Amino acid sequence: MSKKLKIGIFGFGVVGQGLHDIIRGQDLNLEVIKIAIKNPDKKRSLDAKLFTTDHDEILNNEEINTIVELIDDADAAFEITKKALINGKHVVSANKKMIANHLEELVELQEKYGTSLLYEGAVCGSIPIIRNLEEYYDNELLHGISGIFNGSSNYILSKIFNENMPYADALKQAQDLGFAETDPIMDVGGYDPKFKLAIATAHAYGLFINPDKILNVGIQNLSEHDIQYAREKNFKIKLVPTARKISTKQVVTYVLPKFVKSDDFLFNVENEYNGVTVQAAFADKQFFFGKGAGGHPTGAAVLSDIAALRYGYRYEYKKYHQHNGLIHTDNVNIEVYLRYTHEYTVEKLKIENIVERFSRNDYKYVIGSVSLKSLLANKELLVQKDVFIANTGRFTYTEQQIQAIAAEEVLVS
Repeated sequence: MSKKLKIGIFGFGVVGQGLHDIIRGQDLNLEVIKIAIKNPDKKRSLDAKLFTTDHDEILNNEEINTIVELIDDADAAFEITKKALINGKHVVSANKKMIANHLEELVELQEKYGTSLLYEGAVCGSIPIIRNLEEYYDNELLHGISGIFNGSSNYILSKIFNENMPYADALKQAQDLGFAETDPIMDVGGYDPKFKLAIATAHAYGLFINPDKILNVGIQNLSEHDIQYAREKNFKIKLVPTARKISTKQVVTYVLPKFVKSDDFLFNVENEYNGVTVQAAFADKQFFFGKGAGGHPTGAAVLSDIAALRYGYRYEYKKYHQHNGLIHTDNVNIEVYLRYTHEYTVEKLKIENIVERFSRNDYKYVIGSVSLKSLLANKELLVQKDVFIANTGRFTYTEQQIQAIAAEEVLVS
């Protein structure tokens, strides 16, 4: 039997309006009671009585049993979500930064107060990846999850590689279309996909990872040299978050630009679309594709969560509760392309096993192996304007790492 939801919405921007467009006129056994907004003077198409600037008018309203949180401010979103869960209200959120930074505490609050927090719209827009990780892959051994989690940066890269558009022009177009913010660093710097990766990893592996422990390097320093190199090799460059098991008990995570080959599912994911690849032990490789940006695609994901709440759905965090002994590690080497100006960059990062090197006055690069630990320790070096780094897609291991992994496998078996 479907439960009627009495809803209070926080935020009426692109996603909030998209959600309202979708639910308007449909018989969904729900009712929007109040909408909290920041600017009361802004003209809106709905009855003014529906809006309020007082958060407590929604949070303390006993008639309202469900909160839909769709604001940009992660700190304010956390306070709203926390108070709602404590007050016995279910919550649907699309705020990936808030969820990634506070997920462990939010899980504890749900269990303590018997409430449910759903957030499909926070990760990859219209793609139902969280629900699939929770339900379809709940007993599956996952080798890895990766993909394109940010529609803004993917739009920019698509314009560069498909239309030969300069980076600055592609960024401006993304901003004009509402895909990228005035300050786009959250998207092009890889922060947005990092938060999404942290959330996905919790459901894929049962690991709550502090986003600060996840390396994120973006595309903001991409140059014509990097683009030409990729084209000569018949690659495209995509910004790819990755979570991967490197042994039976170790998981690595990072967000890096990646050279993508034509036989990769991600090669043909263009514009504001997202794509998620799940590599499983038994189901093998599966691919999810859909729009990752825009009010209606994200609004549809939010509505899916709202609809699930009518039937009492909640995430069970099965892999977290299994206490499977997995740990998050940075003890792995990955092969990278590194463009640089000063030789100390290569030396400080301790690039090893160099398989390719090029040097002239205006362009230097190496392809070699580097430890994830070193990349994390030198994050400030990696975001300098004269440096660009991209993952080639290959892992490499030192002899010490191979021995450690082999010893672990023996212990587990």
